[in-house]
Amino acid sequence: MSDEQRHLRQISQRLSLRAPQEKSLQILANLVQAVEFDKTLDPDLALAEIQKLYPSVTAFEREFPSVCFAIATGVGKTRLMGAFIAFLLLTGHSKNFFVLAPNTTIYDKLVADFSRQTSPKYVFRGIAQFAQTPPIIVTGDTWEKGRGVRGSDLFGSDAIINIFNVDKINKDRVASAPCAKRSAKAISTISPACRTSCC
Repeated sequence: MSDEQRHLRQISQRLSLRAPQEKSLQILANLVQAVEFDKTLDPDLALAEIQKLYPSVTAFEREFPSVCFAIATGVGKTRLMGAFIAFLLLTGHSKNFFVLAPNTTIYDKLVADFSRQTSPKYVFRGIAQFAQTPPIIVTGDTWEKGRGVRGSDLFGSDAIINIFNVDKINKDRVASAPCAKRSAKAISTISPACRTSCC
C-alpha cells in the first residue's frame, strides 16, 4: 500500500467520512497524482490530464485549475474540506490553504470548526499531526496583525489555513483599498492546488 493510500484510509477512518466524502477524497488524490500543481502549471494541460480521468470536467471557471465537488446538504462539506487539507498536508502537497466563506454566518462557523480543538465539530479530530501541532488559522481579523505571514510562519512546517469571508473582503475593499490589494496579492501566491471554497 502506498503512503498516499495509507493516508487516505487513515483520514477516512479517523474523520469517520461518509461514502460521498470518501469518494471525493479519492478523486482529490487522483487529481494530485495526475497533475503537478505548481506556479508553472499550464491550465490547458492540466485540464487535458483531468479529462482523461474525469471526462465530465469540461473547463475551469477561473484562470487556474479549479474543480467543484457536488455534495448534498448535510453530508459534511466542512469535514470534507478538513479531510482535503489533512491529505494535502500529510502527503506533502501543500501546507498553505485558502477557504472562502460566502457569508458571515458560515465564516464564523468555519473559523470555530477549524480552530477550536475542544469543539465536538473540530474538523481535524483524530488526526495526530493536528493534535500535536494545530494549524495556524489566519482570518480577516488576524491578517492585519501579521498572523501566518511572518517569516517563521511562512517558512515553517505548520499548516496555515486562511479563512476569509466574501462579505468582509467586499466591505474592506471599499473601506481600505490598499489593504484589500495586499490581501489579494498574498492570496494569489497560494498554490492553485490549495485554494478551496465553501459552496
